Amino acid sequence: MRLGIIGLGTVGEGVLEILSTEENNFKNKGIDLEVLYACDINLDRGFSFEFDKSILTKDFNDILNDEKVDTVVELIGGETIAKHIIVEAIKKGKNVITANKALLAKHAKEIFSLAKEKQVNIFYEASVGGGIPIISPLQESLIANNILGIRGIINGTANYILSEMKEKNLDFDTVLKDAMKKGYAEADPTYDIEGIDTAHKICVLASLAFNSYIDFDKVIISGISKIDSIDIQIAEKLGYNIKLIASAKYLGEKLAVEVAPTLLSNKELLANVDNVFNAIEVESDYAGTSLFYGRGAGKDATASAVVADIVKASKESPFRERYYFNLEDEADLINENQLIGTYYLRIETSDFKEEIRDLSFKVFEEDKYTILITNKIKRADLMAYLENKNYTLLNVN
Repeated sequence: MRLGIIGLGTVGEGVLEILSTEENNFKNKGIDLEVLYACDINLDRGFSFEFDKSILTKDFNDILNDEKVDTVVELIGGETIAKHIIVEAIKKGKNVITANKALLAKHAKEIFSLAKEKQVNIFYEASVGGGIPIISPLQESLIANNILGIRGIINGTANYILSEMKEKNLDFDTVLKDAMKKGYAEADPTYDIEGIDTAHKICVLASLAFNSYIDFDKVIISGISKIDSIDIQIAEKLGYNIKLIASAKYLGEKLAVEVAPTLLSNKELLANVDNVFNAIEVESDYAGTSLFYGRGAGKDATASAVVADIVKASKESPFRERYYFNLEDEADLINENQLIGTYYLRIETSDFKEEIRDLSFKVFEEDKYTILITNKIKRADLMAYLENKNYTLLNVN
């Protein structure tokens, strides 16, 4: 297999390092890989490992236009240039390997339809869960099963923030600043803390799990930015931990795909996944409940998943339609007004309305706040009482 790598950021450099360092190891295992190009706009820097510098280029068209390249590894991210690269690679009959969850979540129909038409494979293990194998198990290991539900912690930044808030009794803003200093959060952390990155990932997983096209714009998304240290303390008193949970499951005939901060019983495995680690729980009819746990991000972990896809591509270059989901069957998703659940609500006592008490089985006061744990209700019924009020609302699982 002849490769062109586009994007030598943290993950791209990690991939090139593994392929260069482990070259003889791959050969000894009968794996024939050759990197013909490694592309990045910033090549005026050093590398901490040895490789043939003649493969470096600043022009990704060198890769797209070289007929000897049969597989393109796209690792620049984003939805503009990356999309162009992937589409052009597919049109030229080249297999694609990517970690670009946003692109796959938002443009799956266009990209996968084109790949089917051109009979080329797309591999994307690294798009969800970093080094945790989860895409391949859904495509292969659990193929005999009907997936009943999937939920998990799939954003390391959000999980780190919530873990630090609990462990050190710190407020959200303080921990966010610390996470940015340590490199766990981006300069603009919006996608991580508002649940958008998590939503991209659950969209990818739900498409595979339920063999349907998932419209990203219909995914219900809530983030963690309204959570305060008092919420962490109250949850702990009640026997819960707060986690940003992505979930997809059928409620009646409709599929609920949601990202929301959630109170989980501290006896649950997911509730005890801390710091930058991720965990994904898959419930299926024959295999039961399977838990996939590990490092959800980082240079080495994510690069490992990309290289695993490269090796898989080298062994399965013929088109394999089983790697894709049913693009013609769009899942009927529950919207926010139809959502039913149990909720934790923190609201200033001065804004508390007695009518809300009737929706709840637990009501108590803490400092200047009234705290409620609701009965199982329509979220829309609760929201009707909260208009123009400051509040924090979390799912309770």
